Amino acid sequence: MLVYFVFVLGIGFALKRYMRTSTDFFLAGRSIPAWVCGLAFISANLGAQEVIGMGASGAKYGIITSHFYWIGAIPAMLFVGLFMMPFYYGSKARSVPEYLRMRYDEKTRAINAFSFAIMTVFSSGISMYAMALLIQSLGLLHGIVPDHWVFHVSIVLSAVIVLGYIFLGGLTSAIYNEVLQFFLIVAGFLPLVWIGLRNVGGWQGIQHRLPATMTHSWRGMTHASTNSLGVEVVGLVMGLGFVLSFGYWCTDFLVIQRAMAAESEESARRVPIIASIPKMFFPFLVILPGLIAVSVTSHGAAANASPSLSQQAMPLDDAHPHGIIPPKIDPITGKATLDTNGNPVYNYDLAIPVMLLKFFPTGILGLGLTALLASFMSGMAGNVTAFNTVWTYDIYQSYIRKGASDEHYLWMGRMATVGGILLSIVAAYAATSFNNIMDALQLIFSMVNAPLFATFLLGMFWRRTTGHGAFAGLLSGTGAALIHHGLTRPADAAVGLHGGWIHTIHFYPSDMAQNFWTAIFAFSVNLIVTIAVSLFTNPRPEHELVGLVYSLTPKPVEKHMVWYERPIVLSISVIAVLVFLNLIFA
Repeated sequence: MLVYFVFVLGIGFALKRYMRTSTDFFLAGRSIPAWVCGLAFISANLGAQEVIGMGASGAKYGIITSHFYWIGAIPAMLFVGLFMMPFYYGSKARSVPEYLRMRYDEKTRAINAFSFAIMTVFSSGISMYAMALLIQSLGLLHGIVPDHWVFHVSIVLSAVIVLGYIFLGGLTSAIYNEVLQFFLIVAGFLPLVWIGLRNVGGWQGIQHRLPATMTHSWRGMTHASTNSLGVEVVGLVMGLGFVLSFGYWCTDFLVIQRAMAAESEESARRVPIIASIPKMFFPFLVILPGLIAVSVTSHGAAANASPSLSQQAMPLDDAHPHGIIPPKIDPITGKATLDTNGNPVYNYDLAIPVMLLKFFPTGILGLGLTALLASFMSGMAGNVTAFNTVWTYDIYQSYIRKGASDEHYLWMGRMATVGGILLSIVAAYAATSFNNIMDALQLIFSMVNAPLFATFLLGMFWRRTTGHGAFAGLLSGTGAALIHHGLTRPADAAVGLHGGWIHTIHFYPSDMAQNFWTAIFAFSVNLIVTIAVSLFTNPRPEHELVGLVYSLTPKPVEKHMVWYERPIVLSISVIAVLVFLNLIFA
């Protein structure tokens, strides 16, 4: 771990001398090869929400979690490469909010810039919380720091390291560290899956021990009550597969920023498509350990497991399998958390850590834990670099200090990095009320990305969309998401961050089902309001929309490219493999 920390900070120091302009700091000088950007593209998304969150969802919901990849990621990533990147890269926009200003107007850019800045802070905070939870649960600082201070010290420690290498090397430092982190995560988790499967009798052993709804991705999807996710096929396909998925991959500057750092428009188009290839197989790397964790009984816990974890592990329960998943302990009070019925709440976020402790011997355990820490660093760094760019270009330069020198904006970018880290610390403490960080992240995405996707969809494919319509739609869509969340909540959740804070008129089977329908409401309301207002307001002249609307933009030329390098050929190949994977696990 120490070698890893020294290495990532060393990359920051090595790149500091190349950070001469704000473009170098925020967009890596637009000079990075497509394959590097492709790995950074998925690695920026490979933070705590991917490794811990997907492992937790695998343990809580089963192989149905694979829909977050095969329905909720790959189609949208291909769409970004084929249709969206020519707009982003060709317009020379430095951020997603800046593209919105070019397509619509200043007020639409403003609302997106502020909402996105808030979202990145929360996402970074969730990664920070997950890292602190890991360090506390595994007792990594036991004996060095008093036990009741470990959680707080861990948050500060993770903040300082990420701040160090972004402050020095900007986006370039983040991208090259993300590539390093990608290979670390693969190296750390492949042995875990292999050893875990051998111990439970392979995939057949998991199917024998767990309910059928947890080992089949499409079984029971006709009704919300017949599957572990608590959502029917309409909520899944519309809420996750369309609104949340396309809303995230098409509009989230966190990932778009990596593709925009590519050396050419052709490379930028290939970045999301290249990234989709390894992304397809990540369920086997991060969801399977969660399924294995709830398939393993607590007998014979590993010798290197921390006392707190090994004592908390419960016997396997056929009705509600939780295997070696420990009950959730409040990191502040140190007491067990109970649900509204007085039953223990199981901490699915610890599925991956307890797997590492149970199956890895001391030497490779260090590699596995370093891979986990790398995923947290990756998630935090991705969000902080997106935050400092949007803050500097779309908020500070636009509304606070216009016309300053490039050196001044470079300095502000570094200050924004410090501010983003401090705000992330606050968000980390807010994340302590969830037992699955994926639930918390999808809630944020349903309120920010879901309504924004309607704005993008209409803006890119309907030239009649106006700035007034987009602004009204964004406000109403976000408002609809808040109202829906305030009027509903999961069946076993208390009133508050999980919903019902206005008045509970409907209960959902799970947090995730509530998130999917929140996204659907937000998207639908935005779409209707934007169309209605646009029809009653004047559109911009068509000559101003060239390069910003699909029908008015010259199509990318691919004739000079080798056939297997063409984005459309790569995309068709990916879709074929995707259909095959869905059929296998249906």
